[in-house]
Amino acid sequence: MKKSILYLFFLNFVLVAACQRPAITDNTQINLAGHNGADSAVIQLNTDRAVYHPGDQVVFTADKALPSGTVIHYYQGGQEISSSTATGKVWQWQTPAADFKGYLVSLENKGKILATIAVDASSDPSKFPRNGFLSDYGKLSEQQMTAVLQGLNRLHINWIQFYDWGWKHQRPLAGTVGKPDPSWTDIASRTNYQSTVEGYITKAHQLAMKTLSYNLCYGVLDDAASDGVMDGWYMFTDKNHSTKDVMSLSAPFKSSIYLVNPGNAQWQSYLAARNKDLYQVYDFDGYQIDQLGSRDKTLYDYNGNAIDLPAGFASFIEAMKKADPDKKLVMNAVNQYGQQSIAQSPVEFLYTEVWSPNDGYADLASVIQNNDQFSKNQKKTVLTAYMDYDKAERPGQFNTPGVLMTDAVIFAFGGSHLEMGEHMLGKEYFPNNNLQMPNALKTAIIHYYDFLTAYQNLLRDGGDFNVPSLKCTNGKMTLNNWPPQQGAVSIVGKDLGSAQIIHLLNFTNANSLLWRDKDGAQAAQTPIKDAQLVLSTTKTVKKLWLASPDKDFGSPVQLEFTQQNGQLHFALPYLAYWDMIVAEF
Repeated sequence: MKKSILYLFFLNFVLVAACQRPAITDNTQINLAGHNGADSAVIQLNTDRAVYHPGDQVVFTADKALPSGTVIHYYQGGQEISSSTATGKVWQWQTPAADFKGYLVSLENKGKILATIAVDASSDPSKFPRNGFLSDYGKLSEQQMTAVLQGLNRLHINWIQFYDWGWKHQRPLAGTVGKPDPSWTDIASRTNYQSTVEGYITKAHQLAMKTLSYNLCYGVLDDAASDGVMDGWYMFTDKNHSTKDVMSLSAPFKSSIYLVNPGNAQWQSYLAARNKDLYQVYDFDGYQIDQLGSRDKTLYDYNGNAIDLPAGFASFIEAMKKADPDKKLVMNAVNQYGQQSIAQSPVEFLYTEVWSPNDGYADLASVIQNNDQFSKNQKKTVLTAYMDYDKAERPGQFNTPGVLMTDAVIFAFGGSHLEMGEHMLGKEYFPNNNLQMPNALKTAIIHYYDFLTAYQNLLRDGGDFNVPSLKCTNGKMTLNNWPPQQGAVSIVGKDLGSAQIIHLLNFTNANSLLWRDKDGAQAAQTPIKDAQLVLSTTKTVKKLWLASPDKDFGSPVQLEFTQQNGQLHFALPYLAYWDMIVAEF
């Protein structure tokens, strides 16, 4: 049975968290205090949306008036495309006409970078998904909902998963289309409110975020017969349909979850009709589909035929798309179970919840690269990967180095990380908010998501991973080609044809190569300065530049170099967790 069903977690936490609604924490108030010795932003910036269409006007807002003489630089990749000056706290910029581009906007005054912020100009957010979540639908105020979504907007989150918002799995809409219930209890017996769900959807749409209604593809409660679910639709553990497959749950959950056959056409029609009902009341953009992973046993339909679950997933997705062609679909492949079938179906992007044995940093990279292969590089990957997992059983703080190292690996290999909602995720039950983000992490996470968004064309838009020949000549670092090694800096290359990307991922001080950092013990990386590097290349380099989420707020820095006899010599000024070097030919 899947260890990671989003409702399962340690019982001592269930009995508390499911009965007491978690408060909206100050994690929504992301700040810009310095991290790991890096400079602090002088000015805090926000944009009015998470994503824009090409040609749209971006409205930038600063928390204080820009100092006299401030120059605003607009970068696409490492190239400055325009600059301007502004005064006051608000200014606008029209994005260029090119589609699917990321930009970095940098404020500079007297040679000092005051702040940066990224902009995504993409007509379809599926191209570069950055997935966040919501998990609390209590009686929230307008101010509380606005604070949560503004925090996610600052991270350019363009897809929101509404986790556990519904009434029943087989009937997510409480009440009727004509008279929806103003409140209801969810699977964990929490009271959810119509005003909160509707308020979040409306506010998310104002920020150009897509909203996804979360539900299993094949779950029903013990009262499903009264809602019209037929015995012939279930999955059974025997050929004689005497024992239904079930995920057993106890109080405070209001029912165990029984599993129907996702490939059963009658079930598909039934649930599609229930989804149509909820779409008439709640303006969701689509459906976040979940599963339980491998069941580790043969399951049978009512007639005693063995069930091919991955094929059933694909059939289910096709049926949901046919029923509501305008609705977006995303499906969780738990530890890659069924992902190859899911990738060929009409999902917007690929979503993997990562569990053991995919425990190493190298496994995260392999999952992303396998997904690229399954989709023929047409669909990007979001990983749900829970940090500080054991530590999250009790109150405390996330370990900043562990989170940054995991994000650096995921982002460098072209993925994104579902980790941010009202709080950062530490457990598969999304309302668990035992761990808070320290100020250093609140700062760093902004820089990392700005970096992911600003450089999305280099990180997530084509190219072939390769193994560049790079050496350090002054002993400042030990280099190794990916996969990572403790005590070394790992090299990840990508050939774009017109450019060579070199990611440097620093595991010099790492006390583990396990990404989850379950006890929050991963060590901070001591910055490496002024390493002398030599890159072997037969191509003539016209420009060499560097960017890092750990330095200068991700701004591109041009590097001086000499090239002779196929050897490119240059100095790397700084490496904390992750640097991206780009050699343009």
